[in-house]
Amino acid sequence: MNQIVYVVEDDEAVRDSLLLLLRAEGYSTKGYSSAQSFLEEEVADLNGCLVLDIRMPGMTGMELHKKLLEMGCALPVIFVTGHGDVAMAVEAMKLGAVDFVQKPYREEDLLEKVKGALAMDAEQKEALRHKEKLRQKIESLTPRELEIMEMMIEGNANKVIAIELNISQRTVEIHRSRVMQKMGTHSLAQLVQMVLAARS
Repeated sequence: MNQIVYVVEDDEAVRDSLLLLLRAEGYSTKGYSSAQSFLEEEVADLNGCLVLDIRMPGMTGMELHKKLLEMGCALPVIFVTGHGDVAMAVEAMKLGAVDFVQKPYREEDLLEKVKGALAMDAEQKEALRHKEKLRQKIESLTPRELEIMEMMIEGNANKVIAIELNISQRTVEIHRSRVMQKMGTHSLAQLVQMVLAARS
């Protein structure tokens, strides 16, 4: 997965300095002078993290963050704040930002936060891929297998399922076996966990 550190900062000198620092550490980067220019990206598909200045002319960092959340963008956000903006940054954290750094910041602190945000993004993307695989497995079940799986995870025994569906217990056992095979598990407990994870 190609991760990029996106930097939205209206101060050109600060932006260039930050991009230089990140590139020197081996990160791929892209810089933007405004929130509007960043929104020209396909934000829902981005991998990496966003370093975002909180005070910018036009759309502020806070407003951009809210807009990204509305657009379904889960990119981890690190706010860069000036003196006096800490209360605003704390508010941003409550809305889901990963962290904030206060200007002037130590380069090591910022790099550490970027490293953490990229790790978080990778974990989130992996979790989404896992969930998608589980959904595909569930979608591969026939309507009857799906019906029986639902009754299995509710804790019903084969005999009860057979009576409820007016089919033989042997037929239930065959469908149950196919469900477990298609879902790739031998454990009912794991099946329950998989279904819950896919539907979370």
